[in-house]
Amino acid sequence: MLPTPIKDTESSFIFPDQTCQRFTLSEIQSATQNFDEALVIGRGGFGKVYKCSKIGSMTEVAVKRLHSRSDQGANEFESEVKVLSKLRHGNLVSLIGYCIEGIEMILLYEFMPNGTLEYHLRTPNLSSSWLQRLKICIGAARGLDYLHTGTSTQHGVIHRDVKSSNILLDADFAAKISDFGLAKVGVIDQSRTHMSTAVKGTFGYIDPCYFYSGKLTMKTDVYAFGVVLFEVLSGRKAVDSTLDEEQCGLAAWAQHQIKEGKINQIIDPRLLGQVSKKRLKEFASIAGLCLHPQPKHRPTMAEVVVKLESILSKERESATSVVDDEGFIFKLRSLFVGKSVDAAIGSKSDFSVHREPIVAEVNVVIENDTYGSFRTFTYAELVIATNGFKDEEQSTALHESIYKGWVDERTYAPTKKGVGLAMYVRKMEIPTQKPDIKLEDFNHPNLVKRLGYCLNKHELFCVYKDISGITLDKYLYGESGRISLSYVARLKIAIGAAEGLVYLHRRNQPAYNPFKTDLILVDTDFNARLLDFAFDRQMFQMDTYYYAAPEWFGYQEDGLTIKSEIYAFGVVLLEILTGLKVYDAKRRPPQKRNLAQWAIPLLQDEVNLRIIIDPQLQNNDFPPMEAFKLAKLVLNCLQQKHDKRPSMEYILEVLHSCYQKKPKQFDY
Repeated sequence: MLPTPIKDTESSFIFPDQTCQRFTLSEIQSATQNFDEALVIGRGGFGKVYKCSKIGSMTEVAVKRLHSRSDQGANEFESEVKVLSKLRHGNLVSLIGYCIEGIEMILLYEFMPNGTLEYHLRTPNLSSSWLQRLKICIGAARGLDYLHTGTSTQHGVIHRDVKSSNILLDADFAAKISDFGLAKVGVIDQSRTHMSTAVKGTFGYIDPCYFYSGKLTMKTDVYAFGVVLFEVLSGRKAVDSTLDEEQCGLAAWAQHQIKEGKINQIIDPRLLGQVSKKRLKEFASIAGLCLHPQPKHRPTMAEVVVKLESILSKERESATSVVDDEGFIFKLRSLFVGKSVDAAIGSKSDFSVHREPIVAEVNVVIENDTYGSFRTFTYAELVIATNGFKDEEQSTALHESIYKGWVDERTYAPTKKGVGLAMYVRKMEIPTQKPDIKLEDFNHPNLVKRLGYCLNKHELFCVYKDISGITLDKYLYGESGRISLSYVARLKIAIGAAEGLVYLHRRNQPAYNPFKTDLILVDTDFNARLLDFAFDRQMFQMDTYYYAAPEWFGYQEDGLTIKSEIYAFGVVLLEILTGLKVYDAKRRPPQKRNLAQWAIPLLQDEVNLRIIIDPQLQNNDFPPMEAFKLAKLVLNCLQQKHDKRPSMEYILEVLHSCYQKKPKQFDY
């Protein structure tokens, strides 16, 4: 295996360097048993896809082999390697490596055990629930949003072949965008709103405007995603030649049904009884907007994500379930797996096929309990996994000692040091109250993932997948010297944190005590993940005083709401904008020590904003209009009356609109 960086030498754009592994043909032949037909798991225009259990240090790999070295295949191969080797996101399929020897061109990806979305929609005995379909749509939309806006300020990636067969599902049915052979990457600025290119894509998903004009924009992907949304809603193919002319094209047929007021004719019969009438209209509305004939009137993928998450949140709120909290053991079980276990008992899971029925007793020993990818560990297992709790580390993120260990990547069973998946164990106080947490709370890309827990007598251990990275406060004003953060990097961090809070706020209760910058973990690509969410909040500490909303100081047992957390998030946005600590008695005079009090009058005027904004941002690339928009958002968050503050969904929309110099740069 030859570590070889993929260089983009022919393009005018530059992405952050990424390394893609180069495999030899002999390695691949050995892993696939010389391309044994028995290992074929898929076929397409590119060629065959094989599953191999191991290659190099990798397990469970999908190997895609090009038919022959045709011009089209070579171009797609090059595009796929260039694009995927530079992009990393939880909702994009990961490119592990490639091989190019003689006439052979081969790509290696992470294996997706649950196949494609198309397969699950078309196979009757794999019927998925409405909530599961919504989550898949949200995951795919997140991946496309990252492609369109998350790579950098100057570059956008247009997938150009969005369809249900290119949305893969991992072991947890999380959606991942795949097949970047037709993707286009280019410099996009205010004077260039589209790229002229030969029309490519899949019939039934191609944007009519792109088809007739050859003008490719981000909204071309949005159109195709609208078709996918109608596939998810109806269970039908994008094009079905077995139907008559009026019905064979899903996009045109679905829009006609909506126009005629026959929206109930669209819904997949397998979903009947699962979708509320109001949510059905909302979902069909966003799908219809994606198909708008004029690209400028279509939503951005960021807007699609927000709307779909809102629908999912409302559907969850309307669902009813009963949790029996008798006994301390069951209370602790409920703390971690919430109502999901109860809802699953005696009912169908989201994907009823592939999963065994869940059997639970209130008084069972919790050490034997395992549910999905969230595991109950025994104390003995943690001792083995952590080498007797000897590998102690000081976590800069949690400000305390944690223990590093190793578990199997799929089963989370303890393994030897250096083998499998690195995990971290944190000893915690047992919460006195049970927050309303559901199992899926642990699997959001903007939350630090918990693998499981262990109760040893009256000791509680939390097991995390990863707590690496630097907290936002260290990025903004670390003691060892400040790290320069660009305007876009700061917005990306803010958007990631907002995404996490939007997800947590669906429970309609605050998750922190209160929210602050040292609870935002930032990786090297400026992706944000939230720490310590939804746990029993400790006594109010003085270091959180300046994040606290006014209602904190008339504190009642149930006096705080998610709007109290909106205030704290506004303070965090203020720190991001100014690069200043929330309170600093050493470096600032008395009238300026409290950042929020000092800043509020200055934020109201675009000229005065320059006084307080971080000097690092005041350069040629700094967009003052978007900064002022951000300043106004901060003011809204810091309203004295909680009912005047915006929702996290609205905050997320505004942050996305601030992300680039001209948010609607692809409209024409």
